[in-house]
Amino acid sequence: MDNSIKKHLYDIATAIEEIDSFFGGRPKVFHEFCNNLCLRRAVERNIEIIGEATNRVLKENKGIAITNARKIVDARNYISHGYDSLSADILWSIVINHLPLLRQEVETLLDA
Repeated sequence: MDNSIKKHLYDIATAIEEIDSFFGGRPKVFHEFCNNLCLRRAVERNIEIIGEATNRVLKENKGIAITNARKIVDARNYISHGYDSLSADILWSIVINHLPLLRQEVETLLDA
């Protein structure tokens, strides 16, 4: 695998780790997430990083084994450009439902 792709995959892994660290080892609780503006903004920023890094990976290798890679990039674009209609529900869904699989896939790619 190309070093450039590895760098972008590492950026994705780091952003996911940062998101998890924001919860301080505590269980992820939706209402606490909704009530913490700093946490929501930090998660938004890291999802933007994940989306941009994924976009760069796709530019170099469209066939990379990342489930819903195009949707990850679309989420980044939505956060960046549709900021005025972004709800906490959307961010929460990404954190809870999609990042665990992405983490596994990125770790597998980096270990290959």
